[in-house]
Amino acid sequence: MQNETALRQHLVKLLTNQDAHVDFETAIQGLPENLRGQKPDGAEHSPWQVLEHLRITQWDLLEFAINPRHKSPEFPAGYWPRSQSPASSAEWDRSADNFRNDLKRLCDLLNTGSVDLFARIPHGEGQTLLRQALVTADHNAYHLGELVLLRRQLGAWH
Repeated sequence: MQNETALRQHLVKLLTNQDAHVDFETAIQGLPENLRGQKPDGAEHSPWQVLEHLRITQWDLLEFAINPRHKSPEFPAGYWPRSQSPASSAEWDRSADNFRNDLKRLCDLLNTGSVDLFARIPHGEGQTLLRQALVTADHNAYHLGELVLLRRQLGAWH
């Protein structure tokens, strides 16, 4: 039980803190609105596209874990926004808020002692909540690093 509690705490910290990588809030904080849809020379994505990709993928990984009727987006197109820029500052804010809310939902689930981290997801093919959390942390870290690189290329990193 003590080891399981420690594992849950480590998972939440991995998802939310900046021990080995930048956290979500730091990565998006202060990005000027006029740069959110800009693609630096040679870059494949804009900050907006990366933010939306982070949101969509995290949502999909969580929903798959908890909702047997969940249908994942078409891969890969469904995991990226169609537009290079958000339609408005409000759309950017909604995307960031939805990312935060889903991250909180995942962390709350991980902190629920009655939820077995190692149990196979009944509608899956061997996935577990532990696997979903680790894939989410890995994916988020990768794309948050990408977002920092884009910001550096755009001259908008501290």
